Amino acid sequence: MKKYLLSIALLIAVSISAKAQFSLGIKGGINFSQIDANQLNESTKTGYQAGLFARIGSSWYLQPEVYVAGTGGEFKSTEDGNDYSADVKFTTLNVPLLLGKSFGSQDLNFRLMAGPVYSYIMNKNESYSQNFSGAYNDFGHYNNSTLGYQVGAGLDFGPITADLRYEGGLTKLNQEYGQRANIWALSVGFKVL
Repeated sequence: MKKYLLSIALLIAVSISAKAQFSLGIKGGINFSQIDANQLNESTKTGYQAGLFARIGSSWYLQPEVYVAGTGGEFKSTEDGNDYSADVKFTTLNVPLLLGKSFGSQDLNFRLMAGPVYSYIMNKNESYSQNFSGAYNDFGHYNNSTLGYQVGAGLDFGPITADLRYEGGLTKLNQEYGQRANIWALSVGFKVL
């Protein structure tokens, strides 16, 4: 984790010293997450995100970010007349590194972006129905960190920025059940530099 934060700080310092076009900002928003699981019905959970971003470049740009997010999922299954349910919530630290292309002027432009994201689970909260724990006793064995990808589009209006992104999991949260996180996120930010 320290390596990622140090890399971002180094990238920012190098870009400033090279006098590249640079901006730094804060962002926050909502997300709609779902954890796909084999053989279970899953539903979407609403969460949040809040953090910092930097943007280096103008027409083509690099955008490292660090933010905290609340994600998770709900699972249901009916087998042999029994109803099984689980509710899982994660607090994660996310570090995406996006490459983007902007179209338009500095004061009003449209952006497209894509890149990898590293997520670390800082906290998890799980609740299971009584029969769920017995039937799926290794269900909650989640990996602490995962890799994924983000793709999306954004709009800048002066110092205000808005993004809509999709995040998919490249690695599984849980190997036994094939669980991967899928997230739609809508965020609004403000460039302070």
